[in-house]
Amino acid sequence: MSRPTKRPPAVAGMFYPSDPAELRLAIEQSFRNQRFGPGRLPPSTGRRIYGIVSPHAGYVYSGAVAANGFYEISSLDFDNVVMVGPNHYGIGSGVATMRSGAWETPLGQVQVNSEWAMEVAKRSGIIDFDDLAHSRDHCLEVQIPFLQYIGKKFTIVPVILIMQDINTAFDVGKAISDTMAERKDSKTVLVASSDFTHYEPNEQAHRKDGELIKAILSLDVNRFYAVLERLDVSACGYGAIASIMIAAKNLGATKGELLKYATSGDVTGDTDSVVGYSSIVFV
Repeated sequence: MSRPTKRPPAVAGMFYPSDPAELRLAIEQSFRNQRFGPGRLPPSTGRRIYGIVSPHAGYVYSGAVAANGFYEISSLDFDNVVMVGPNHYGIGSGVATMRSGAWETPLGQVQVNSEWAMEVAKRSGIIDFDDLAHSRDHCLEVQIPFLQYIGKKFTIVPVILIMQDINTAFDVGKAISDTMAERKDSKTVLVASSDFTHYEPNEQAHRKDGELIKAILSLDVNRFYAVLERLDVSACGYGAIASIMIAAKNLGATKGELLKYATSGDVTGDTDSVVGYSSIVFV
């Protein structure tokens, strides 16, 4: 019998600290950040949240923005997280999850929910099992320490996309929501991992991303793709966002709420060529 796969950290020491104490401190500082974060440590007061959109840059750039979403879900009674993000390296299958194994971070291991992963793959026409696709990418990895920090014992269903067209988003989103509905699963939370505009002037990033965010908040996927194309928005995980929009709406979400938007330029002061970050909840 083969051993379950262990997926070691790919970006510890680069995107976030590799030392556990330093990592916890970085996360706490993100939560306490008064300008870009929630300004306080979890837990939040509870409300029904289906999922979040969360950025995936280095914590010094996007950690405080990301903390807003994790603060909001910190009071939820969840035990499983379906995470969808973009495949930055283009390796492996076009749409890939993992059959089994554990993801390691400096804060410990998180198990892949094998049963859930196999069910969602069965309901989809395109989700494959491919560990290689997940081996180098940071988009899902950087979400896990925040989830670990808020003190939950949870499993993950990681899904990573090379294909991000609207048909793929509808397939993946429906497979997720059908799996949750069939299982009567109220303890799974959804995470879409994406940054927004890349390497454009700060004012332009704010304008473009603002239009795209309006479409996200309306849960209108067709409008979302139309804005994406019309404004040529370079959001790296657009298919991940769309997949989670579809799943959340199918499950009963009626809108998105923007918790925080900021760019790397807002954070560092270098506004010539920025990357946009947003934290959104689906309620």
